Amino acid sequence: MNPLSASSEAGSHPRSSVLEGPTTGHSQHELPGSRSSRLLRQAFDLSSRSDSQARKAPQSGSIRSITLPGPAGRLEAVLNQGDADAPFAALVCHPHPVFGGTLHNKVVYHAMKALNHPHWGLGWPVLRFNFRGAGLSDGAHDGEAEVGDVLAALDWLKNEFQRPLIVAGFSFGAAMALRACSGLDQSRTSGQSPQNVRALIALGLPMQVRSHTYNYSFLQHMAVPKLFVSGDRDRFAPFSQLDAVANSAAVPRRLIVIPGADHFFSGQLEPMQRAIAGWLKEQLS
Repeated sequence: MNPLSASSEAGSHPRSSVLEGPTTGHSQHELPGSRSSRLLRQAFDLSSRSDSQARKAPQSGSIRSITLPGPAGRLEAVLNQGDADAPFAALVCHPHPVFGGTLHNKVVYHAMKALNHPHWGLGWPVLRFNFRGAGLSDGAHDGEAEVGDVLAALDWLKNEFQRPLIVAGFSFGAAMALRACSGLDQSRTSGQSPQNVRALIALGLPMQVRSHTYNYSFLQHMAVPKLFVSGDRDRFAPFSQLDAVANSAAVPRRLIVIPGADHFFSGQLEPMQRAIAGWLKEQLS
């Protein structure tokens, strides 16, 4: 499996890449019912350069470094702590580690901020972790078994906070998060998964990368509310394909397409954050 990464925020580690970094406008779709690796690398480099100044932005709230027990060994993680009385806790999963994706990825970082920073009106605790083989996490990249890493992170959040969870992911992280929660959904009791996942957010959900085509047919069985956010210039998620996937998913679901945004939401991170925070406030009110 080869979906993608982009730049990261400040604070790199061995085996991880570095950097992170708003305009307006997005369109919403309410749903009724290879290139070469060289081009990928160029996209990552351009994204890093254009958003490098965001490294200077101050952090809000306290941060904890955590080591999670994962199925392939220890998983490096960071928790941005939220309000003491926050009604939810959240998980954000990073893009493909083969292309440099880590928990410090700029899209992951800004998604975390939408969930955690008071500016967006949520203030939830948010966990980010490195998949096996990324950063300081044990193990080696597999491409499929990372679903178990997501479940391990959900278990930690459930035990730590004892409150409903929101799960988000970008690119490869979105694919792994959806698959992990589809397994949870199949064993749901009383309308809730054992981990009590209340909403799912897929950012830049990849349709096809190189020779690998993603299959999201399991979404038709997932009753958890789902938000799909993508750019209209995302080469890895053409609108017609993403629209078909979103339409096939069980309700409730929404697709938001941000005009002018590419796969990495370059220059469009604020509209992405606005889409996340706005949908969650509407969905969970």
